[in-house]
Amino acid sequence: MSADTPTRAAAGKWTVAFSVLSGTFMAVMDVSVVNVALPHMMGTFAQDLNAITWVATVYAIGQIITSTMAGWLATLIGRKRLVLSAFAVFIVGSVLAGTARTFPEMMVYRAIQGMGGGCLIPVCQAIMREAFPAAEQGMAMAIYGMGVVLAPAIGPIFGGWLTDNYGWPWIFYINLPICAFGMLMVSAFVQDPPYLKRGVSRIDGLGIVLLATGLTAMQMVLEHGQQLNWFQSDFIIGGTAVSVVTLTALVFWELHVDEPIVNLRLLKDIPLAAGCAIGLVFGIGLFGTTFILPQFTQTVLGYPAYQSGLVLFPRAVILFLAMPVVGWLYKYFDARLLVAVGIGFICWTFVDLYGLSLDADFWAMSRPLLLMGIGMPFLFVTMTAISLSSIAKKDMTEASSIYTMTRAVGGNIGYALVATLIANYTQIHRAMLAKNITSLNPAFRAMQDGISGYVFRHGIDRVDASHAAMAIINAQLQRQSTMLAYNDVSLVLGGLFVATIPLLIFMPGRHPLDPEAGRTILSE
Repeated sequence: MSADTPTRAAAGKWTVAFSVLSGTFMAVMDVSVVNVALPHMMGTFAQDLNAITWVATVYAIGQIITSTMAGWLATLIGRKRLVLSAFAVFIVGSVLAGTARTFPEMMVYRAIQGMGGGCLIPVCQAIMREAFPAAEQGMAMAIYGMGVVLAPAIGPIFGGWLTDNYGWPWIFYINLPICAFGMLMVSAFVQDPPYLKRGVSRIDGLGIVLLATGLTAMQMVLEHGQQLNWFQSDFIIGGTAVSVVTLTALVFWELHVDEPIVNLRLLKDIPLAAGCAIGLVFGIGLFGTTFILPQFTQTVLGYPAYQSGLVLFPRAVILFLAMPVVGWLYKYFDARLLVAVGIGFICWTFVDLYGLSLDADFWAMSRPLLLMGIGMPFLFVTMTAISLSSIAKKDMTEASSIYTMTRAVGGNIGYALVATLIANYTQIHRAMLAKNITSLNPAFRAMQDGISGYVFRHGIDRVDASHAAMAIINAQLQRQSTMLAYNDVSLVLGGLFVATIPLLIFMPGRHPLDPEAGRTILSE
C-alpha cells in the first residue's frame, strides 16, 4: 500500500458523504418545509384547509412507496444510476410544483417529487455506511443524521422565511441548484461496489401492486382520518380495510417469492427488527413535535409563519452541533447506554413541554427544544449505526429501505396521532372548564362584568357589551383548552419513548470493527 493511500481514502469517503448528503437533506426537508406555506397555497388554489393538506399527503405517498422499493430498484438498474435518476425526478417534480397553477397540477407534481425523494433517503444511507469503515460508523451516521434529523427542524424556518419574503413557489425552486450540484458530485465520485447484485430474473409485479396500494391507502387514512372523524367516515373505513388486506397479503407474498420487492426476511436479524421498532417511535416523536410546535405557536400563541418556524431554530443548532459529538462517542461507549441517554433527554423534553402555559414566550420554549436537540442525536445516530451493524454489505440497501420505511410510517402515525389527540383532548378540557362558566361562580361573574364594563366604556351598548364579553371568554376558554391538550400530547409522546427502553436488551452494545469496510464504493 502506498504512503498516500490512507489520505486518498479519507478524502474519498468525505467526498462521497458530501455528495449524497444534499439529496437526503432536501428530500427529508420537503416533508416539513411545505407545512408553513399551506395557508398561502389555500388562497392560490382556492382550497380549504382539508383539501390543501393533500399537497403534503401525495408527497408522502410517493416518498414512502419508492423508499420502500429502493433496494429492489437499486438491484434492477444499479445503485448509482438509481441515485442520479432519483435526483433528476426530484428536480423535475420540484420545478413543476413551483409552476403549478391548478390544484390537480400540484397534486401530480408533488407525487413526482415525492417519488424522487423517496429513493434518495435509504440509498444514500447505504452508500454512506459503506464509505466509512466500521470504526467510523457512528460518525458516518452522524453526518447522515444531519440530513435526516436536521432537515425537518430547519424546514419550517426556511420555508417560513422563503414564503414570507419570496412566495411559496420558492420552497420548491430552491431544490434545483442544490440537487443539481448533488448530481454532479455523485456522478463524479460514487461508484457501485462489485458485491451488489445486479439485475432481476423476474419482476415482482404483484408485490409492487400490493405495496403501492397498501401504503397509499394507509397514508390517506393516517393523513385524513382526523379531518373525516375517523371511522364515522366510509372513506376511512374503506381505506383501512384496503390497507390491512393488501399489506397483510404483501407480507405473506414477499416471504415466499424468490426476488421480493421488499426483502422482509431481513427482519429475522434481531438488531434490525428492534431498531425498526425504536425507529417507528422515533419517527412519531420527531415528526409529531415538528407538526405540533409550529401549530401551537401559530394557533395558540399567534406567531406568524416565519417566527413560528424560528422557534425550532435552537433545536436545529444543537442538533447540528451534537451529531458529530455523538458520532465520536459511539467509538468509545456502549451503544445501548448512548440510546438510553437519548431517550432520557427526550423524555425530559416532553416533561418540560407538558408544563407550558399560555404565557410561554420564545425563551420559555428554548429549554425543552435544546434538550430535544441534545437527545435526538444520541438516539438517531446510535440506533441507525447498530440497527444495520449485522447486515451483510450486499443487503445494506434493502435493509436501509426497511429501516427508512418504519421511520417514515412512524412520522405518518405521529401526524395522525397528534392531530387526533389534540382535537379530542381539547374537547375534553373544554367540557371540564365550561363547568365553571356559570352565574353561580363569583370568579366568572367578576370576569364577565369587568369585560362588559370595559367594552361599554368604549361606546358599545350594554346588550352588545354583554355578548362581546361572552365571545371573549369563549375565545379564552378555547385557547386554554387547546393549551391543556398540547400539554397532554407531550405526556403521551414522552410515554412512547419510555416504552422503547425494554427493546435495548435486543441491541448489540458494540460491533466488531471491520478494517476493510467502506473502501469499495470510492471512485479511484
